[in-house]
Amino acid sequence: MKQLRFGLFENAQANDSGTATWRHKDNKRDGFDRLDYWREIARTCEEGGLDFLFLADAWGWSEVNGQRPEICSRESLDLPRLDPFIVAAAIMAQTTRLGLVVTGSTLLEQPYAFARRMASLDHLSQGRIGWNVVTTGTAETAARAFGIPMVAHDARYDMADDFMDLVYKLFEGAWEPDALERDKQGNFADPGKVHRISHKGPHFACDGYGNSSYSPQGTPVLFQAGTSPRGRAFGGRHGECIFLGGGSPEKLAEQVRAIRQEAVKSGRDAASIKLMSAFSCVVGATTEEAHRKYNEVLEAQNPDVAVASYAMFTGLDLSSYDVDTPMSSLHTELSQTQIARFGDMTVGQVLNEWHAHGVRPKAFLGTAEVIADTICELAESADLDGFLLTPVTQPGSTRDFVEQVLPILRARGVAREGHPEPTLRQRLVGTATPVLRDDHPGSSYRAGLGT
Repeated sequence: MKQLRFGLFENAQANDSGTATWRHKDNKRDGFDRLDYWREIARTCEEGGLDFLFLADAWGWSEVNGQRPEICSRESLDLPRLDPFIVAAAIMAQTTRLGLVVTGSTLLEQPYAFARRMASLDHLSQGRIGWNVVTTGTAETAARAFGIPMVAHDARYDMADDFMDLVYKLFEGAWEPDALERDKQGNFADPGKVHRISHKGPHFACDGYGNSSYSPQGTPVLFQAGTSPRGRAFGGRHGECIFLGGGSPEKLAEQVRAIRQEAVKSGRDAASIKLMSAFSCVVGATTEEAHRKYNEVLEAQNPDVAVASYAMFTGLDLSSYDVDTPMSSLHTELSQTQIARFGDMTVGQVLNEWHAHGVRPKAFLGTAEVIADTICELAESADLDGFLLTPVTQPGSTRDFVEQVLPILRARGVAREGHPEPTLRQRLVGTATPVLRDDHPGSSYRAGLGT
C-alpha cells in the first residue's frame, strides 16, 4: 500500500464546515481571532507530523429570502472571519516544516496582486505554500459585496483558466530562478533574466514586470476541489492535489478515476495528481465512548442553523421545499457539489444530515485501531493518496488523531515519520525538485520557454 499524506482542514472563523459547534465545552474555535489559538493548532500539526494545514475561506454569508437570518450572528455561522493569508503568515513564523495552504478566488482576486502575495509567502516560508484554487467566494452574496455580477458556474471555470494562464506567466516567466545574484560588486539581479510579461485574455490583462522574483517553488502547490464535470476538467488540467469531499468507497473511486482521466486528456501523467479525501473522526477508548463524545457535540448545536448554513453554500432555501423533494431535482449556480453529494436523498434527510456535519463528511466513530482500519480500507479501495482531516472540535480532534491514530498508521507503514523534503511540492507531489513537473501546463510558461 502507498504511503499516505495527511493535512488538517481549518477555517479562520468560530465554526467550521457549515456547523455551529462553538458552544461545545471543549471546543476552542471561538478563539479563532487570537494568535494563541493558531499557535496551538500549528504546534499540534507540526509536532504531530501532519504534512500541511489547509485554510479554507469564504467571502460571502448566508441569506434566506434576501435576508441574513439572525441565527447567523447568534451562532457565528458565517461571520466574522479572518483573512487566511494573514493567518498563514502568522503561523509561518511559528513553524519550520508545516506546509500552509491558503484559499484564493479567481472570481474575486486580481491576478497581478495575487501573484505577488503568493510569491511573498513562498519566499518567506522557504517553499511551504499551497494555493487552494476556488472559482467563487462560496456565496452569491460575495459577488454583491465586491460590486461585481455573479458569473454562471461553468463560465467561472473559463474565467479561472484565463486567471491561471496569467499567474503562470507571473510565477514562472517573469523572473528566471537564478536571476538574483546579490553581488555587491556586480548585479543584484541579472537584467537578461528579468522578463516583461504581456497577457491579454478574455477576462484578465497585464503588461509589465512581475513584482516578485522567482520563489522557491515558482508556482505554489495547486489544490482544487471541484467535482462537477467542468470542475473535474479544470482540476485535471491544473490541480496537483485534488480535495474530495468524502463519501462511500465506490463514489470516491469513481471520482478518482474521472479526475485522473482528465489529467491524461491534458497530457499529464495520471499519477501526477494526488487525490485526498476529507475525513472526519471521533476517537474513543471504546466505540461506545466515541459515540458518546460525538453525541455531546451534536447536542451542543442549534439545529436551526441547518437551513441558513446550506443556503450559504448553495443559495438554496431548503425550508421552502417539501421535505420529500429529491435533492436531484434541485439546481444552483453556486456549489453544485453540495447537491450532487447527496444523490437521491430528500430535502428532509439532507437537513438532518447537514445539522450533524454540514460540509464535513460523516464522522467515523470508534477506537484508534478502527479509525486506522477505515483509513487504510478507504485509501486502498478508492486509490487515494491521502486524507484531509476535518475536525469535529478543536484542538481535541486534531490532537486525538495525531496522538492516537497516526502512530498506528506509521507502524503499518502507510504514514511517514517526519518531513525530509524541504518544500511542500516535493513532499506531496513527489517531485525531485521544488518546481512544477514538466508535464504540468504551467511549466510551459517557465522563463525562456515563452511568456
